[in-house]
Parts: sequence; C-alpha cells; structure tokens
Amino acid sequence: MGFGAGLLIAMFTTPVGVSGAVFLLPVQLSVLGVPSPAITPTNLLFNVVSGPGALMRYRRNGSLISPLTRQLIVGTLPGVVIGAIIRVFVVPGPQVFRILVAAFLLPLGVWLCVRTLRPVRHRLTRDVRTRTISLLALVVGVVGGVYGIGGGSILGPILVGWGMPVGYVAPAALASTFLTSIVGALAYTVLALTTSGDIAPEWLLGLCCGFGGLIGGYLGARLQPRLPETGLRLLLGALAMAVALLYVMQSL
Repeated sequence: MGFGAGLLIAMFTTPVGVSGAVFLLPVQLSVLGVPSPAITPTNLLFNVVSGPGALMRYRRNGSLISPLTRQLIVGTLPGVVIGAIIRVFVVPGPQVFRILVAAFLLPLGVWLCVRTLRPVRHRLTRDVRTRTISLLALVVGVVGGVYGIGGGSILGPILVGWGMPVGYVAPAALASTFLTSIVGALAYTVLALTTSGDIAPEWLLGLCCGFGGLIGGYLGARLQPRLPETGLRLLLGALAMAVALLYVMQSL
C-alpha cells in the first residue's frame, strides 16, 4: 500500500514541484496508523528516497541548477533543523496542524487559479522578491521540519503566483525538499538517540513509499515538458485546495 501510494502521489505532484509528502501525511495518519511524532521523519525519509528520480530527470534537461534553487536551499536547511527540535519538544498536535495548513492552502490555491485564469501585469521587483523568498524559504523549512512535508506545496503556489514559470519553480522546490529532508531525517535520528518516544522513522514503510515515489517522480518529471503551462498552474492550485479540503474533512 505504501509503495502504491508513493508512486501515484509523486507522479501527479512532481510536475508542479511538490514531492507528494503533504498528501502522504494524511495517508500515514488515517490509513497506515503511523504514530506521532514518528510520522514526520517517515515522511522525510520518503522525500529522501523518492527525490532522486525527479531530480535526475530535471538535471538531464538542464533545469535543476538555478539561482532560485540555491536561494531556497540556503533558507530551508537551517529551518528544517529548527523545525525538528520544535516537533519533538513543543509542537502542537496534528489536529492544530491540519487546521492551520487548510486555512493557508485553501485561499492560496483559489488565488493561484484565479491568477492563472485572469493574469495581472503587476510583478514584484527583483530585490523585494529576493528578500521575500529568503524569508519564505526559512519559514517553510521550519514547517517542513515540524510536519515532514516537503515545502513544495507551499512554495510552489506562492512562487508561481508571483509570475514564475512552473518549469523554473518545480526543479528548485524539489531540490530544496530533497536536501532539507536529508538534514531533517538526520536531525530526527540524533534526537531519537537522546529522547524517549516514537521519534525514529518507520524505516520499512518510509522506504517502500519512497521507492514508489522514486518511480512516480521520474515519470512525473518526464511528463512535465509535455504539459501546458496553464494546465500545470491550475493543477498546482487544485492540489493546494485538495490538501486543504482533505485536512478540513479530517478535522471535523
């Protein structure tokens, strides 16, 4: 079940720069019964194993290395360590997390779809956008460390909504997700050695989901150049709204 879930989720989310961990999280909570907080490092393990499939494909077409990729990595790496510490010692329960994510992603998804169907000419200046992206990447890194989501589900809609092409954002978001997941998984491994409780990842499940995501991510990255920009932007907005509605339903 984990392998199949990882494959299908990654195949549909990779073309828009989302690792799929944000969709895998409710599957682990509600279907597979992974305990908390072990669910977070298990999700990070999924990102680590599944990431290279899509990244290798993006590297082949030359879209992986970019200034945006470096900027996101610099912001998210320290954030994920902070998030791991918060998750173990101070984090709110999963119910609060679902409500917060839903409240953020639902209007964000609606906004992205509206911007796609009714584009506007206004764009942020380069200097303002650079500073904002650095701060955004740090915040998303903390959220990724706390809840084990890759961050692409948050970064993608915002960056694309600012006018960046999906083909430029997707490789950068996935590269950032991959590296921060490695750092986050290591942080949880160290914390598991010094703290009691279900902190270590569910290794077998994380690997099974990850191997499915490895195949699905490669297929999704291969499909991306064949998909229209408008369709990809609408898909990203729809995914953001779908995650929000899924978490709302789980919170009722």
